Amino acid sequence: MKPFVSKTLIEKGWSPDKKYRVVTSDGEVFLLRVMPGTDPKAFRPAFERQRHLAEMGIPMCDPLEFGPMPEGGSYVVQRWIDGEDAEPALARMDPEAQYRFGLEAGRILRRIHSLPPPIDAPEWEPRFNAKIDRKIRGYLDCPLRIDGDEAIFRYLKENRKYLRERPNVWQHGDYHVGNMMFERDESGVPAKLTIIDFNREDYGDPWEEFNRIVWCAQTSPAFARGRIDGYFDGEPPALFWRLLCLYIASNTLSSIYWAVPFGEQEIDTMTKQAADVLRWFDHMKNPVPLWYREKEKGTL
Repeated sequence: MKPFVSKTLIEKGWSPDKKYRVVTSDGEVFLLRVMPGTDPKAFRPAFERQRHLAEMGIPMCDPLEFGPMPEGGSYVVQRWIDGEDAEPALARMDPEAQYRFGLEAGRILRRIHSLPPPIDAPEWEPRFNAKIDRKIRGYLDCPLRIDGDEAIFRYLKENRKYLRERPNVWQHGDYHVGNMMFERDESGVPAKLTIIDFNREDYGDPWEEFNRIVWCAQTSPAFARGRIDGYFDGEPPALFWRLLCLYIASNTLSSIYWAVPFGEQEIDTMTKQAADVLRWFDHMKNPVPLWYREKEKGTL
């Protein structure tokens, strides 16, 4: 790759990585991600997985090269996406278009989950039960409280049993509208949904990957419904709803103490989201969220 002649910092996201829009001497544009503390040897398997996903046709920031940084850590160069963040683009679309792109997001996720997990991946049930316990402890150690948290605790206690015999797959790790973009067509209109930021990739129950669908539902209920229908090629099985509610309940607890170091704005955001979760699931009495049940009324 030719030398970069310009480098512009992209100040978005929560990752400790530094992201830049870089331009080469012949005018080509790329995304440069600098990852402090990441050993290039340790990063190679992730780079190869992401390259494999790109070769499968997953619409993403195709990884092109990576290597060590002189001061330590690693870098990766990826395809630059000339587009727009998914959240504002979806806000301008009608519900039918939002649902259609949600279907596409679900189908893309299903293809990502076709990658097998590590051969030594531990059993999911004890792994996630330990995660639930950590999140409960973290929440109880935090001075903030969710109004109605007893319903969340009750649901977690009654539904942990459904974690048994769940499979493992590779996961994107942070799959929601905040990590999606729309590439523009020749006329400048957002036309192609593209997935970004695979830096939190993980493995686990494929259905756990829906734990951040709350961000999709807050942006566009129609998109969130489409994402589920697209993943399952229709309505999902009943067990999916039980586990979706479990995974979201667990995340809701940890989101409260996660927000504390970031200040009042993030605390307010997560407190509001917790209230939305309790409302969507009828205070955890109905595992099918309100924004999906609205589909039964013919509302996209």
